Amino acid sequence: MSKLDRLDIKQLRVFQALIREENASKAASELGLTQQAVSEHLKKLRDVFDDRLFIRKTNGFVPTPFAEDLSAKVDRLLIDFNTLISQTNFIPHKTRGTFVISATDYAQQVILPNLIAKLRKQAPNLKLIVRDFEIDKLHDLMESGKVNLAIAFPDYIPESYRVVKLFEEHHVCVTSSHSSISNKTPSLAEVAAFPTIIASPSRPNFKGSIDDWFSQFGLKRNVVISAPCFSIVPMYLETTDSIAFLPSRAIKGLDVVTIPLEQSPDSFDVIAAWHSRYNDDPLHKWVISLLEVD
Repeated sequence: MSKLDRLDIKQLRVFQALIREENASKAASELGLTQQAVSEHLKKLRDVFDDRLFIRKTNGFVPTPFAEDLSAKVDRLLIDFNTLISQTNFIPHKTRGTFVISATDYAQQVILPNLIAKLRKQAPNLKLIVRDFEIDKLHDLMESGKVNLAIAFPDYIPESYRVVKLFEEHHVCVTSSHSSISNKTPSLAEVAAFPTIIASPSRPNFKGSIDDWFSQFGLKRNVVISAPCFSIVPMYLETTDSIAFLPSRAIKGLDVVTIPLEQSPDSFDVIAAWHSRYNDDPLHKWVISLLEVD
């Protein structure tokens, strides 16, 4: 019997789940199998590919170099199989499996609640993993199939990826309703001098996304606090006499005051992006269609 005859799609799905979860118990739960069944499939896979594929660690598995190289090929193969049987009659409520989204803190606040509600209603058997956006690891994660979709800003996405613009966004200057700054109408120079909190989710530093805009006016901001995400900034504003520039959609419903400016920072796009391997995947196309595009 050839190696190909000893390989089936279920084994490849087990391999894909193990690559994603790096844990046999979690992979079994995702696939609706017992942990023993996962172990049996892994044993067969090791025999077929003549490689250990996964090495045990304290709380799971680590893929071997061979398995990491194999994962992208398996991912493409399973997508092709899925396209073959569902390209003409994709039915969301019958869809099973796992869809992984890498999203910025902003996207998790503004975009994902509505998307998740639609997915749960229309595809209740589809499991969803939302992971923090890791700019330095994004390409490897998408190349290996560990991330299906990224929602972020254009500067964060490799140029080779397919993208769709979701909407245009802009920053607004805000402060706490009880700060000493809340009732002022300051000049741009005064705004630059105010103690400022920035969100720097990609790398921890004091460089903000609109520093270049201020520099056009010969100004440098007085950044005193760098936070890891947008969502925490309003809480810091509550306890400090300071300002922040936040995306307009991220402040809806928050107890903050908008400070009027002489000039407004440039607007920017919010996009969804994906690896070209998913271009013809019916599930991926459907998820993209659920995203609200302004």
